[in-house]
Amino acid sequence: MGLVILYAICFMMIIEGAFPLVSPAKWREIFAMLISLRDGQIRTIGLISVVLGLFFMLLISANI
Repeated sequence: MGLVILYAICFMMIIEGAFPLVSPAKWREIFAMLISLRDGQIRTIGLISVVLGLFFMLLISANI
């Protein structure tokens, strides 16, 4: 179980790092836009991300 979590963290780091690696100017532009959002908007984005992640995790684990 612990190894799976480490793999998940590594995979997340790869995904998170790919966009600024490929297109740093566009990443900076999007990051600047995110800074201008209100806290509630950022929380909503975070909530949607968590819910989608849980949904896909459940979907994948149901098919295994």
